[in-house]
Parts: sequence; C-alpha cells; structure tokens
Amino acid sequence: MAEPLMRIVHPSDFSRASLIAFSHALKLALAAKAELEIIHVRRHKIGRAKDVHWSDFPGVRATLARWDILPVDAGIEEVGKLGLRIKKILNAEPDPLSAMVDYCEKHPPDLLVLATHQREGLNRLLHKAVAEPLARRARAMTLFVPAHGHGFVSPASGAVTLKRVLIPVDRAPDAQGAVEEGFFLAEGLACHDVEFKLLHVGADQGMPTLFLPHHPGYRWSKQIVDGDPVGAILNEAKAWRPDLIVFATLGHTDLLDALRGSTTERVLRAAESAVLAVPAKRATAR
Repeated sequence: MAEPLMRIVHPSDFSRASLIAFSHALKLALAAKAELEIIHVRRHKIGRAKDVHWSDFPGVRATLARWDILPVDAGIEEVGKLGLRIKKILNAEPDPLSAMVDYCEKHPPDLLVLATHQREGLNRLLHKAVAEPLARRARAMTLFVPAHGHGFVSPASGAVTLKRVLIPVDRAPDAQGAVEEGFFLAEGLACHDVEFKLLHVGADQGMPTLFLPHHPGYRWSKQIVDGDPVGAILNEAKAWRPDLIVFATLGHTDLLDALRGSTTERVLRAAESAVLAVPAKRATAR
C-alpha cells in the first residue's frame, strides 16, 4: 500500500501559477490531515527594499474561508482543529534551486507540489527551469500543476474534479507504485466514479501484470498502442483528456535523457493536465 502523506512541501514564487498549485497542496494536506510547508527562497538578503513579507504568502485561512470550510474571521487555532499544520518558510540564498534541494534532503517530504511553466526549444533555454530539476534531485513524489491547462482542484471553491486518471505503464520502471499512489490520491480526496486507464506503448507482451486496488465506483481499463512513448502518451492525453497523469519515473537514465529530459519531463512540458511523478523505488508496503 502507498505511504500516507504526512509532510507536503510547496515551494512558491507567489505567482498566479503558484497560487493554483498552492490550492492543490492545501486540499491534499486538508484531506490527509498533514503538515503543509510553504517555502519561498529569495536570491538576495531578506530585508532589502521591495523584498517579500510574510503577508505575501498565500493565505491559508482566507482560502479555507473562500471554500466555506472556515468562517471569515476564524483564528489560527481553527486551522489546527482541522488537523492541518502549516509552516511558512522565507529564506535567502544565491541559488534557490540548491537551497530547496538541500531543504528537502534534510526534511524529506512525502509529496512536493510544484507549479510548472511548459516551455520548449529556445524559450526553455532562456528560462532557468526549477520544477523538473528540483523534483529529480529531491527524489520525492511530486505533483506538477500546469500554469496553463487544468488542475483538479478549483482555487475558487476547493472543489475536486478527478474523473479520469491516465497511468502510462511498462515493465521498467515498475509502475505498481504509480498505480497505488494514483488510486490512494483519488480515494483520499473522496472522489467517486473515477476511471483509471493503464496505457502501454509497445508490444502486447510488454504490458506488465499489476495489482489493481478495488473501490466501489472505480473502474480500470487497459490500452496498448504503438509509437514513440512521448507522442503516444500526449496523443492519448489530448483525446481522452484525463484530469491527472501518473508516472513511475527513474529520472534521467542515460545521456540522451539528460539532454532532452526523461519521458515524464517531456510529457510534463506539453501536457495540459496535472502530472504526478512517483519515484519507482518509493516504498509501497507499510
């Protein structure tokens, strides 16, 4: 079985994209009664003019009030009564990526929740990517929420729309963890009537045998297609329009992957839905 979510970490740059990702992190923390840590790392010393302040962090109580979970005038103690533990961390380091990786190594999260800006080609080279290398180097299960496209948590109401989950599978890396994490994420959010589709790109005999958890209202289907894995996955995502794509990932496995990105990363840059990347070596037994 998948591990429970006890610590969720959300690095934020306070952009609109990060606010959407924050909504997902808060909703998941609320459902799991977990600790949510919101981190912002500046490139210069805190205290300089035009610097950020604690008030710039996304408002947990204001969001919960907007979702009709807390009254507008609720005190901080009311958040604790929901089972939530909130930490807001403001730091200054010359290299935000290394600072966040160092933090995750010292305080391993059960889940990272990141906003991602899909970029390719020259546009990608001109902008220093953070989400993908952070997830890869931190070796943590990571939920990527696209800045453009759709997630599955409404920032306005907190409503969850998780009806279709696409899980690309192969014999390697082992997809059992991805199957379980996708299932328990939907179950933890009290989703009903969910369809999970296992997609294998390649020969029929390459479809792995996986244990598929049972839940009333949850359905499993399998599909086998030919072609390039990235193109086939994106084509299926465009046609089927899943609310979430779940990958088992080993990160960069060879030099070519290091140059152009792993299959997960390449799909991530073009997918319109949220992507959950599950490290293949993540323990699946309590």
